[in-house]
Amino acid sequence: MRMVTDYQELLEEILLAVQPHIGKGKVADYIPALAQVDPNQFAFCIRTLDGREYGVGAVDTAFSIQSISKVFSLVLALHELGGQIWQRVGREPSGNPFNSLVQLEYEQGIPRNPFINAGALVVTDWLLGCMGDPAQALLEWLQRESGSAAVSIDTEVAESEWQHRHRNAALAHFMKSCGNLQAPVDSVLRAYFAHCSLRMSCRELARAGLLLANHGLSPISGERVLTRSQAKEVNALMLTCGTYDAAGDFAFRVGLPGKSGVGGGILAIIPNLMSIAVWSPALDAKGNSLAGVEALECFTTLTGISVF
Repeated sequence: MRMVTDYQELLEEILLAVQPHIGKGKVADYIPALAQVDPNQFAFCIRTLDGREYGVGAVDTAFSIQSISKVFSLVLALHELGGQIWQRVGREPSGNPFNSLVQLEYEQGIPRNPFINAGALVVTDWLLGCMGDPAQALLEWLQRESGSAAVSIDTEVAESEWQHRHRNAALAHFMKSCGNLQAPVDSVLRAYFAHCSLRMSCRELARAGLLLANHGLSPISGERVLTRSQAKEVNALMLTCGTYDAAGDFAFRVGLPGKSGVGGGILAIIPNLMSIAVWSPALDAKGNSLAGVEALECFTTLTGISVF
């Protein structure tokens, strides 16, 4: 552990340390539009609550954030609807793959948490009930929070997910049969794929995540997006459920609330201090960025900063 006076120097040291891991693993080829991404890329960006920013690698390269969008759709749902959303989705780790059908059947169509696919579909359904186009609303909100009009929805990725929607459609139809989806299944799927196809850079992602380090108050816009209690809930869910069925290992190695996506990104939060975004497209067997997890583990090990 060391006293850090220059995060930029530290990030450059981490970049050297993780270099052997960059490109190892495999990209998410089950979504054809993601299969073409060069795996030999890496970015690490920090945004602190006092406005400082540090980065190494391709911090301004946009990528598909995929399941990281589930954090932001949950934030939007809590902002708009409050705690009633927990009537239809749980708050427990799943211990199963993010697209598991088996657990959903055992539990009568109530997803374990909002970060597995079934849970995110329920959150999207809630949002469809209170706004016409939740993906567009989320896009506009993230553009404001990141201070960047470049944040966009990748329509090619969204269409690719739609064309290969069968497992997610099965989850949605099963929940519909249990009375846990209100909107038409195709409407839920389209909105879900659209927000999972958001494209952001690590710099934009770190800025957008900063409100979770600031107890729900956006340091970018000044808006009270979440109550302190709601921000605590989101961070807790990121820690326990945010990295698919590797959440325990991520907490063990990294010790931070984090949410990954199969596009290779990870958003991590250090309450009262900073948000961190890392990206490297090659994934480990659990679907998390291999080099990204290594980099975050290096960061918390070298600095001694974690939530524990």
